[in-house]
Amino acid sequence: MFEEFKKIGKLAWEQGLFSSHGGNMSIRLGDKIIITRRGAMLGDLKEEDIIETCIEGIDAHITLASTEIVVHREIYKNTSALAILHAHPPIATALSMLCNEIILEDSEGSYILKKVPVVAAKKTVGSKEVAKLLPDYLKEFKVVILKGHGSFATGMLLEEAFSYTSTLEHSCKILLYKGSFKKGRKKTSVW
Repeated sequence: MFEEFKKIGKLAWEQGLFSSHGGNMSIRLGDKIIITRRGAMLGDLKEEDIIETCIEGIDAHITLASTEIVVHREIYKNTSALAILHAHPPIATALSMLCNEIILEDSEGSYILKKVPVVAAKKTVGSKEVAKLLPDYLKEFKVVILKGHGSFATGMLLEEAFSYTSTLEHSCKILLYKGSFKKGRKKTSVW
């Protein structure tokens, strides 16, 4: 299990999906959550960075768990997800500050995700408000983005949640490039 966390954390960091100590991920095992430690470097995880805690209640490890534990718990309690990746993809996050949903136009993005809802909350980091809002969206969508904060993707495996997050950021890059080309394009251009 640790090897899967390490692999996904490294791949996501290499793709620039969060800063050195940003983001978190977890998996559900029955009534337990295996989650990254608060402040862990996902791109260079150590075994002690993986914390086991319960889905409900308080145990000895809860204080070590990611600050987003309340959100992870509610997603697991209210969806069929078995894995969650929370990232801060920079282009998708920037777009979230400009719109209420991100409609992906490239072939892969539109096929896999179609659109990604943007959810606004007064407090975005580890808040009960976010924990209450996200599960309803994640019943219908594979990934959602908190306005100005980052994405939450779910799946049956961490690799699936990572795939959705990676697709989101890649498709948002294409939207960004499309906009850049459109602005600089001359009417007589072949483009």
